[in-house]
This record gives sequence, C-alpha cells and structure tokens, in this order.
Amino acid sequence: MKKTGLVWMLLALMTAQVFGQARRSEQNHGERFEQLGTMLRSPNVYRTASGAPGHMYWQQKANYVIDVELNDDNQSVKGKETITYINNSPDQLTYLWVQLEENQRGPQSEAPLVAESSINSRMTLGTLQGILWENDEYGYKVLNVKDAQGNPLSVAVNKTMMRIDLPMPLKAGESFTFAVDWSFNITDRMSYISGRPGYEFFPEDGNYIYTMAEWFPRMAVYSDFEGWQNKQFLGRGEFALTFGDYEVRITVPADHMVGATGVLQNPEEVLSATELQRWNKAKQTFDNPVIIRTQAEAEKLEKGKSKDKKTWIFKAENVRDFAWTSSRKFIWDAMAVKQGGKDVMAMSYYAKEANPLWEQYSTRVVAHTIKSYSAHTFDYPYPTAISVEASNGMEYPMICFNYGRPDKDGTYSEAVKYGMISVIIHEVGHNFFPMIVNSDERQWTWMDEGLNTFMQFMAEQEWDRNYPSRRGPAHKIVPYMRSDKSMLEPIMTNSENIIQFGPNAYAKPATALNILRETVMGRELFDFAFREYARRWMFKHPTPEDLFRTMEDASAVDLDWFWRGWFYGTEPVDIAIQDVKWFKLDNRTPAQKKADQKAAFDLEESYVSKNYNKADVPQTVVEADPATRDFYNSYNPFTVSPEDEEEYKKFMASLSPKEKELLNSNMNFYEITFENVGGLVMPLIIEFQYADGTSEIERIPAEIWKLNETQVTKVFPKKKEVVQFILDPMRETADIDESSNYWPRQYQPTRFELYKSRGGARGASVGDNPMKKAQSKKK
Repeated sequence: MKKTGLVWMLLALMTAQVFGQARRSEQNHGERFEQLGTMLRSPNVYRTASGAPGHMYWQQKANYVIDVELNDDNQSVKGKETITYINNSPDQLTYLWVQLEENQRGPQSEAPLVAESSINSRMTLGTLQGILWENDEYGYKVLNVKDAQGNPLSVAVNKTMMRIDLPMPLKAGESFTFAVDWSFNITDRMSYISGRPGYEFFPEDGNYIYTMAEWFPRMAVYSDFEGWQNKQFLGRGEFALTFGDYEVRITVPADHMVGATGVLQNPEEVLSATELQRWNKAKQTFDNPVIIRTQAEAEKLEKGKSKDKKTWIFKAENVRDFAWTSSRKFIWDAMAVKQGGKDVMAMSYYAKEANPLWEQYSTRVVAHTIKSYSAHTFDYPYPTAISVEASNGMEYPMICFNYGRPDKDGTYSEAVKYGMISVIIHEVGHNFFPMIVNSDERQWTWMDEGLNTFMQFMAEQEWDRNYPSRRGPAHKIVPYMRSDKSMLEPIMTNSENIIQFGPNAYAKPATALNILRETVMGRELFDFAFREYARRWMFKHPTPEDLFRTMEDASAVDLDWFWRGWFYGTEPVDIAIQDVKWFKLDNRTPAQKKADQKAAFDLEESYVSKNYNKADVPQTVVEADPATRDFYNSYNPFTVSPEDEEEYKKFMASLSPKEKELLNSNMNFYEITFENVGGLVMPLIIEFQYADGTSEIERIPAEIWKLNETQVTKVFPKKKEVVQFILDPMRETADIDESSNYWPRQYQPTRFELYKSRGGARGASVGDNPMKKAQSKKK
C-alpha cells in the first residue's frame, strides 16, 4: 500500500502548464497492425513460411546456341537458335511459351492501342508518329520453328507470345530441343518508337551504335507459383526469364567492336595484335582502366566501312538473358576487380561523343558498383560487368546500356556528371536484382527497380560523401506521397497499371527500404536479413512473400504493419504534435505551498482591485453589517496549521531514500499527444531542445499506435527544462506536413523560399551556367 499511496500523492501534487488544446476522446483501431495472413500465398514444399526455398523447390532451365548476323547496310539482323528446354517441374507439359518482345514494336502491337493520346495545339512530329504507329517494317519478319530433326512444329503466335504445341507431352525430368529461324529490322531507339534496344545514327560520320536486346525468341518462365508467365509485353513491364547457358556467335563488319553478355572465346581472332596485348594487360591491372581501343583508333575506323566480316563468340553460364552491342565507333577500356576470390573484368564501350566524361568515370563506377553491391548481398558471381554509352538506360546480364554525354566542346554540368554516374550504378546494379535474384519484372517492377534503387542510393553515398542522390532519402518521396488519391496506387500493383511509374516502382520502395534500415530495424538487423534474402534467392525466382517473410525470419522483427502500410496501401505519413503538457513533482513544504497560494491570491486581488476599486464601491455589505460576518471572514487560509505540518511529516517519513531522491529531483514530466493525420503509422522520433542549449533524441517504436491508430499520448520525464519539441527532426519518415512537427509551432519556409535562400538547386545552378562547367583532360 505504501507505493500505491505514494503514486497517488505524487500525481495529486503535480502542477501543469498547458501548451495546447485538450486531447480528443476517441478511439480508432483499424487493421494497420493486423497480420498479412491470407494476403500472402500459403507456404508449401516449394517456398517455406520462413521465406526460404523449400526442400522441393524447382525451376526450369533453357540452354541456347545462337548464330546471329548484323547487317550494317540496312540495319537488320537475322539469326537461328537452338533451344534445349529442361522440365525440372513435377508437371507434364503439353506446350511451351516463348517470348517475342520484338513484336511489341511491330504493326500488331497492343502498346499504341492501350496508350492514351490527345491532341494539343502544339505537338511534335514524334508524338504524331506515335499516334499513327505505322510500323509495318518492324517486328519479326521470319519465324520458323522446327524440332531437332528439322520437322515443323505447330505454333500459335499471339502478339508478343508464341505457343509451341509439343508433338508429345514433356514429362518431368525430360528435355525438348527445338530450333527457331528469325529476322527483323532494327528500330531507331532515338525515334518515336523509342524502347530499350535499337540503333543510334550519327550523321556527322555516318555510323551507328547498335544495342541489341530482346532480340531473339526467349523462353517464358514456368513456375511453381504461377504456371506460365505469359503476360503480353506492352513496353513498361519488363521480363520474367529462365536461367540457362548460352553460346552465341555474332557476325558483324570486321571493323566493329563487340561487347556482350559472357566471356569472349576468340579474342585472338577478332582483336588486333595491339588490342590483344592491351586486353591481356587489362586482365592484370587493378588500379586504373586500360584503353584497349583508343579514341584515335576509333575515329580512324569511323572514316571507312569494312566489307569484311568477323564472328565474335561468347559463352555465358547460368544467365537469364543475353544482350550485345556493336559499332566501329567504340572506344573500349577495361580493368580487373578482385571480388570473392576471383577477378572480374569491369569494362566500358563508348564513342568519342561520350568523352572525356566516360573515359574518366565509367569503368571506375562499374568497379565500385560491383564492390558496393557485393558487400551488401553476395559476391558478384559473373566474370564481366560492362557499361555501354547508348543514350538510354537498360540492364542485362553482365552488360548494360547507359547515358550521360558532355557537350560537343567536352564540357559537362554537374547534373550530367552525377546523372551518368547514377545510371551506371543503377544499371550495373541490376546484375544483382533481377539478373541474379530473378524476380518477375512484368508483375512486380518494384522487386527489381525498387530494391536496386535502394542499393544504388547506398553505392552513391559510398562514391561521394556529398552525392546529390535523387532517390532514397525519405523527404524526397514527400511530393509523391502528397499526390491526390486518384494518382496513387499501392506498390504492390502490376507494372502496366501504375500511374506515376517512377515514384511508385523506383522511389517509394527504395525509400521504404531505407526507412526500414535506418529507422525501423537498424542497420545491423536489416543488413543481415536483406543479405539473407539475396543469398537465399540468388539464381532463383523469388516473390514478394519470400522477401517479406525472410526479412522477418532473419531479424525477429514483426514487419507486417510496415509491409501493409508502405507496400499495400497509399496512405501518407503525417504525424502531428497535437498537445504538450508540462508537469513537475510538488516537493514543497506546507509553508512554501501556502506562500505560493497567497502570492497567487494576491495577484488575483490586484487584478480585482484595478477593475473594482474602493472609489467604485465605498463600502461592502460585509463591512457595513457585522451580522453578515462569520469565522471565514477572520480565517487566514494561508496560515500553516498543525494538521498540515503533521500530514507532511507522515508523508515524508513514508518515503524510501529512492523516493525522496525522486521527489527532490526537480524532474520535468512532459505529456505529449501525437495525432496520426495521414494514416500511415510510423515510429515517433522526438528531439528535445533544452533551455541550456543542449538537445537529445528519443525513438518510440511504431507499435505505440497498436491500440489507437489515430492518437496516442506519452509522458517523457526530463531532468532539464524543454523549450522546443521537434518531431522527426532528421526527416526520416517522409512526413508530408512538417509544420505540425514543432511545439511551440514554428514558421516553415516554402519550397520557393528555400530555393531562393540556397541560390537555386544544386544541379540546376551549376548545369545552367556554362562558366561553371567542368572539363576533364583527354588522355
């Protein structure tokens, strides 16, 4: 009973200074903390409840042998391939599905049909061409399918998908080999058709750069969780692909330089003696890139077009795709990188138009990306990593196409420089997600773009301490989170259905993971769990459930509320400090308390006397008539009675030494009421700024919202007096209204006022002023 009495006395003796309005009396307990439960696929023998592959996990395999020839005169390719499809599933298959992405650019494409269009008073020719979509010359022109004995197979082509009807069922554990002959005209990727693959023409010297991707019929994925992934390719949703081994022979003009997925098998046949010597040197050089074909040599080749041909042979093991590039314009440099007990060749291909920027940075950025991503996931397993300057950004195993050209005079803005570095990091990083951790991009763009953008942010910060990252920091997603509800959809949305594609598929999941790492879980727990996910699913086909479950399984952190809010919902973060009350423990003696009460009374009497003075009321009733007086007219309520002294002595005698220490500590108690305005529950991060000029930060887990998701109150005991409360002081949670994060309230400058105070945006101010452009020296 002693402690119970003490608690009652202390609370009764508290005094309050109220900073705000009284809290509302309401309760709101929705589903934000309910487990995801049936929203996730049920675990089974193929995928466990822990998020790991099950003991009966399986996946298909497809091996390719391809011969392809590039026609540099009419910008076309023709080829033939032999595919051996291995049925590792427990199912019997009666047909196979093959992807024909090249048809997405052809006359039967659904892409222009499902794209909205409108007429404006001013329109570009490219926009009008996109509406007309007169593309009869594109898409597969030849498509012959035969079995291993040369017999025609029955096929059905449905736009970007081809079904091959098998002559007999393909049983579990069996394989089927078939051949496809094909040809198509290469599209101009700089035109209204756009897209990832194609060519770029340089009228100054009459040459082309070819970036060949999605260029051959490829096996669709047949999986344990979906069966055949045969959704049509409309251009945005990317790819779901099967792992396999490749042997590819690429025939091009003899003066072309070729880069491709895999390892070059015949360098002595396609490289000059000087180039071969430099190539061998590059394989032993780890500090700086070695230029294998120089700019001067490439410029000389630009002036003539060889009529001879060379065939470049590449092999790649356990890859899900194959891409290549070819041009006589290419400069080529390379350097070796020590990674996981082996040497990886980091390489770049670029034309003179990309110099001096690319010669200085590209291969170095490739090497850095390999090291950074490997440190956070697994050692880069492939033998090469290639960056190609191609005026666009797209990724494939071991090779990616990037952009970032300086002006014609060799100068470049800061925005161009960092834009180039960012896209190289991003596209090279895609080797990890989804080239190795092989998620389904057509269904869940965020599983590769979002995870990769998160990794990109960390690699950028490791490259330059002041790196101007566009995505990753929480506050940079705020404009999107503030969007009208009609413009938002959950991250867990099919790729083709996303309205604001970049923010939804790239920025929001990257921001969510960054918040998860920095604010919710902490780096140690997050890094272990994320690395576990990457290692469990490297060279396999993960789903979102596998990621969600692994992150929880490896960390012992219940994250269902986080996945539900950030990935399945569209609510923003908007938490406000609604009310602050200040309490102190009352340790006054009876005499001190009475003196304080008298001072308060005298202050009130002073106010009364000013408004009702004796001149206005010469004599009161009590003053005039003794009969109206009693004990209370002569009683002094501010006199300390013996009873007051005795009660105080008993109370003090009942206290233990620790309780007396607490009573005399002069502790401050701040009762803060927080309101969840936006709906998305998040941890509470509060900075307390003290009267002595110091400050500290406290972090309260998001679970504080479990019993009331709209409003919570918490008391914070502080030895020092607080003069300012700040919620989310380091902008960690993507709060969309920071004006309510201060108590007392503070004026918040507008974005325009911030822009003016900083002299304009960093990239814009430098990039728009040609006097401030950087120029690297040509080597």
